[in-house]
Amino acid sequence: MSPTLPASFHPDDGLTVEAANGGLIHGASANHGERFERKLWKVRDGVWCMVGNGLSNQTFVKGPGGLIAIDTGECNEEMRFALDAVAAETDTPVVAVIYTHFHYVGGTQAVIDMVGDVPIWSHSGVVGNRRRNSSEVGPVARSGLVHQFGITLPAEGPDALVNVGLGLSFRNAEHAPFTEGFLDPTDTLNAPTTATIAGLTVEMAPAPSDADDSITIWFPELSVCVNNIVWPVLFNVFPIRGEEYRDPIGLLVGLDHIATLGAEHLVGAHGPPLSGADTVSNEVLRSRDAIQFMWDQTVRGINKGLTLGELTEAVQLPDLYAESYLQTQFYGVVEHHVRQIHAGLRGWFDGDEAALFPVPPAERATKLVGGFGGAEAVRDKIAEATESNDIRWAIEMATWLIRLESADHDDRAQLAGLLRMVARRTTAANIRNWCLVRARHLDGTADTDRFHAHRFSLAQVEQAQVADVLATVRVMLDPTLCGDVDQQLTIEVSGDRAGLHVRRGVAVPTTGSDEGLQLSTSTTLWAALMANKADLTGVLAAPETTASDSAAVTEFLSWFEHRSFHQ
Repeated sequence: MSPTLPASFHPDDGLTVEAANGGLIHGASANHGERFERKLWKVRDGVWCMVGNGLSNQTFVKGPGGLIAIDTGECNEEMRFALDAVAAETDTPVVAVIYTHFHYVGGTQAVIDMVGDVPIWSHSGVVGNRRRNSSEVGPVARSGLVHQFGITLPAEGPDALVNVGLGLSFRNAEHAPFTEGFLDPTDTLNAPTTATIAGLTVEMAPAPSDADDSITIWFPELSVCVNNIVWPVLFNVFPIRGEEYRDPIGLLVGLDHIATLGAEHLVGAHGPPLSGADTVSNEVLRSRDAIQFMWDQTVRGINKGLTLGELTEAVQLPDLYAESYLQTQFYGVVEHHVRQIHAGLRGWFDGDEAALFPVPPAERATKLVGGFGGAEAVRDKIAEATESNDIRWAIEMATWLIRLESADHDDRAQLAGLLRMVARRTTAANIRNWCLVRARHLDGTADTDRFHAHRFSLAQVEQAQVADVLATVRVMLDPTLCGDVDQQLTIEVSGDRAGLHVRRGVAVPTTGSDEGLQLSTSTTLWAALMANKADLTGVLAAPETTASDSAAVTEFLSWFEHRSFHQ
């Protein structure tokens, strides 16, 4: 296993170009974005795929009984655009919807508004995944999206968003206000299932991908396969926004299944469709082999006792995979995928002795800076490393400075500048966007701290059970504020009852109790409180609210990090 230079970013800026909106970006990444020009592709007679309308595609398959719509985008506005586009090609109405996975299903209401109720097919895990992703881990999931997809980046200038690797942007600005239109599926599956939909035979098979509820959809009569595994980039084993482990072995099963179909047409959740049996077969097999290469060589390195740093240096895709954009690092990067495979297979410990009991970050930074002769000496070393394009080392040293108590704006701006260098030299959209969002936070251009707090919407709280809301509130407890307290609070909202029992520094969900504190209020006030539209004092004073002890209830809720509880 001979070491190769990691390809996460180019060592210098010789390949950086200026995009049409002024964004500075690797030339290959800028060219890749052109693949997502908004266009309704005619895949074959009776099959259309809308590309470039948002982050994902919307696909339409015509059967004797009508159109099947596959995926509905991020919002109703996005789906309406796709529906209008396909209506220019056929007057056949949509008679069914299929979700490939729990992402990109936010525009289904637009279909219902147009044609009335239709069956909605999906994996049985879709509803649970959507709920989970917006509850306990809501803040970090939201912050991760902001960074990975460059949601706060400007439309013009050197830091401008150019593309997001799988599309032009997370959401198309033309679709504001992004009305949520997700509807629960009416028909679900968790095993290979064959059904007749719109008069067509439809084979649906679970195929874990970037979500464990992904399915591959096969129309044998049309020789069309719709999937969420073959992407217009190297598949993202690790998303820099952070998510649960994506098992490469499961991906291989799904890719091998597609390879057996002999499809003439391959339509993905992202990117342009592919046609021609030889082209489809070649790209599917190359994509699955790229995944297996990363897995096999990572496992090989682990068995040799390599640490994570050694693994990421050793395991890189051979150049032959760069011959096709479908296996190119236009989204994530191999060295991060290698780290994720290690974490999923072996956990966080890689055998590095220093990783057993590391020095806390701030203390470590202080010791390192002192060992280098002080902050000024480190700044000189950073300048030397930057001048010689040793950007990795420059970034590491710069992180020491910003973790010192004496860190100032210049130190943060210096790290921001280095991150911008990476952003301009990487082919990976995830890395460019993450680095730019982080840089703008560091230098004060666009603070992102607001994304690290739980945010509930009015509609979310109004539609949820009290128990579901409190399940999220429980992870907001600050144990330093409640000491050895043993106290219960039961909340009743329009007859729906649940509670929390704070003890030993945890908040345990309950079904409610006649013991302890009691709070009863209306759905409207409860939703306003949780959505930061009303403060606790005002809710407690409202005629619709009763509390067993307002002062004690206020103190109880003050132990939780929710803005409305502290106003």
